[in-house]
Amino acid sequence: MFTLPDFPWDRLAPYKERAQAHPDGIADLSVGTPVDPTPEPVREALAAANDAPGYPQTYGTPRLREAAAGWLRRRAGVSGADPDAVLPVIGTKELVAWLPTLLGAGPGDSVVFPELAYPTYDVGARLAGATPVASDGLLSLGPVTPKVVWVNSPSNPTGKVLPAEHLRKVVAWARSRGAVVVSDECYLEFGWDADKAPVSILHPDVCEGSHEGLLAVHSLSKRSNMAGYRAGFVTGDVALVKRLLEVRKHAGMIVPAPVQAAMAVALDDDAHVDEQRERYARRRAVLREAFERHGFRIEHSEASLYLWATRDEPCWDTVAHLASLGILVGPGEFYGPAGARHVRIAFTATDERVAAAADRL
Repeated sequence: MFTLPDFPWDRLAPYKERAQAHPDGIADLSVGTPVDPTPEPVREALAAANDAPGYPQTYGTPRLREAAAGWLRRRAGVSGADPDAVLPVIGTKELVAWLPTLLGAGPGDSVVFPELAYPTYDVGARLAGATPVASDGLLSLGPVTPKVVWVNSPSNPTGKVLPAEHLRKVVAWARSRGAVVVSDECYLEFGWDADKAPVSILHPDVCEGSHEGLLAVHSLSKRSNMAGYRAGFVTGDVALVKRLLEVRKHAGMIVPAPVQAAMAVALDDDAHVDEQRERYARRRAVLREAFERHGFRIEHSEASLYLWATRDEPCWDTVAHLASLGILVGPGEFYGPAGARHVRIAFTATDERVAAAADRL
């Protein structure tokens, strides 16, 4: 029987109450949920498809799969993007949690993920009955051949970007052992440093033109403010995608038809993403300056929607200090022991709340 850790965000509740007691209310920079409106064309597409009496396609409509492949070619430089290798999922957290199970991992298998990582990678290994392994160095694993190797670039929580050369080495290592590499690329369109631009694991510079043994996970939650839609997709190795498709058909893991229609419109339109990038860039600049002025050191953070920050003290002391100012942030400990002296600061709050946090600092 697998065991799961306590849900980490529950531990933040007393600090949230303290922050909410501020006379001007809470400035919540913790979870990172989008707050800006879902683009109007996306909402219109959802509404127009609301007459959906029949079962939707687990594989996704051809329109949706072509839109996803077109986006990969256009925005991610994946020249070999194939609509047949696109599979919509019910929000990418669902996929992250169940992917080791869907790929056949179980007792005796290991699932590797970064030392500082989204907690659901660990949870997914446990749900499958596999052994979770947090490691930033594949060579340190010795003779172990993992079933799944997760990479996450840009990283949650640190915002770190892995260069193409590093990803190339991971791909070569995994292929030599028959392991599947899964790249969580949910923040791919939110790189902030020109000399550290995020790159997909499916880009020719990384995979040398072959998607064999590779999967990339993409979410519309942040780029299109569609977190409430539960909309994402996985793509890469056609054989692996077809394998996932068969299992998901049996399990009834189907994205609703109106959501599929909305996804296609969102993936075809780059303008709304560019507008959202500008919003986040402004908020990032305001918060970075304010936290640095307050004595924080910002590390990595060259991409994603977070600042990875420290005052060189235990993270819960930092959380308590900021809560006393009415500001709520995420303890770095949530993402692994290596984050015990850092906090994650999301810049997904409204302009007004970001300004309020900056004023208090």
